[in-house]
Amino acid sequence: MFANINPSIDVRLLRTTYLLLTERNVSRVAVLLGHSQPTVSACLKKAREIFADPLLVRAGQRLVLTERGEEIKTLIGSVLLGLSDALNGQDHFDPRLSSQNIRIAVLNCFGVFLVPEIAKRIHHNAPNVTLDFFPPGDNPDLPEELGAGRVDVVIGNWPAPQPSLKSTALFQCDIACIAHRDHPLAAGDAISLDAYLAASHISPTASSSAGFSPIDGRLAQLGLKRNIAMSVPEYAMIPPIVGGTDLIFTTARAYAEHMAANTPDQHLQVIDAPSEFDRMHLYLLWHERNHTSIAHKWLRRIIRDVAKEFEFSLHEPTLSPARPSLNQLPI
Repeated sequence: MFANINPSIDVRLLRTTYLLLTERNVSRVAVLLGHSQPTVSACLKKAREIFADPLLVRAGQRLVLTERGEEIKTLIGSVLLGLSDALNGQDHFDPRLSSQNIRIAVLNCFGVFLVPEIAKRIHHNAPNVTLDFFPPGDNPDLPEELGAGRVDVVIGNWPAPQPSLKSTALFQCDIACIAHRDHPLAAGDAISLDAYLAASHISPTASSSAGFSPIDGRLAQLGLKRNIAMSVPEYAMIPPIVGGTDLIFTTARAYAEHMAANTPDQHLQVIDAPSEFDRMHLYLLWHERNHTSIAHKWLRRIIRDVAKEFEFSLHEPTLSPARPSLNQLPI
């Protein structure tokens, strides 16, 4: 068994190769490992010979991975993670002793509800962990970010999760629109799809990233496109803009109601979205490299538990008045 594995492959080579394929910079890897640049360059040469591929090639002023390099990086990452778990006792993870950095990408309006509780639970159980919540930039390459270990998990609300990633459904909820109460469409109970497409919209997702929007993604499935007259980088900007314009904002009903209740001076009205939108789904996504890690299982369990409790609160008559205000949105 495993007789075809090259005997010159060792952990040091795998680790250096993985860092090279992740950082794509020989000098930076040399600094990270405390090695000389010639030593790291020799390792890259050896890896190229072993895997029979250039792995890293120059494109202008930077290095990029070959297609084979992408595959090798993912495979080595999984091997190193599995080895680390085996050596550190995968069944004996103690969050109180962990000092790792956890990075969670949050792509949706539920951050105002979920992030504070997730943060409190992680900090309470793992006080030495550093925690980063952040929204990805435009057109984020999530499989690449997760596979490289730069992101641990993603909380997203696309029409469907990316098939190349591991995922689990957290919950689903109704979609609603919000507009100034004097907006012509605010007078009815629901907006028809034709009226919706004829209106002007504001979105926290740039049109270049429409695939990550549960609204534009759903419209794309229907072969349709709305008129996004304005996109903004933060949800906190939306209430005063909607309150002073004829723009419509579409989001989860829970967030629309939260927005209207917490910004009464903007005179916002919640309106039923077109029925063609169906419901908004929230997913938790992660990479295969972290699938069996006991630490990541612990993290995913915390997120699922918080999401379940929030889903339960959606069935209550009203959301708790203790919800954080919009200017406390941590993403």
